[in-house]
Amino acid sequence: MHASEMAEDFPVVASDSDALDAARLLAANRLPGLVVTDPRGRPVAVLPASQVVRLLVPQYVRDDPSLAGVLSESMADRVAEKLHGKTVRALLPEDRPELPVVKTDDTIVEVAAAMARLRSPLVAVVDGDGITGVITASRLLELALR
Repeated sequence: MHASEMAEDFPVVASDSDALDAARLLAANRLPGLVVTDPRGRPVAVLPASQVVRLLVPQYVRDDPSLAGVLSESMADRVAEKLHGKTVRALLPEDRPELPVVKTDDTIVEVAAAMARLRSPLVAVVDGDGITGVITASRLLELALR
């Protein structure tokens, strides 16, 4: 089976999209992440949902997790405030990992190898510079376990 047969339609966001809208898209559709594109529609990054979840946790708690127990849950309610006025680009790490992309003719093993190597919950399937679809880890497992 080739990547083109495994790929599904999947929401993508432009790097200059509103970060709060992207977070709502992740939440409403329970997505593992989003493919981020440049103004020409070419993939430039994957924004894992876990990267957005990190905004729930103040930096000092990330540095010392033992402090998490002393904070009220209202801190988590402020995630919308943290995203207000930001773009998706601002959520991406500065030292971005390699872009998780596969070609349309890559096999299921090649797709799995890319996901595993890059520790990505999804890969963009590309034909030239354009995205033809996305393969999530859960979709890959579904097909592998048939």
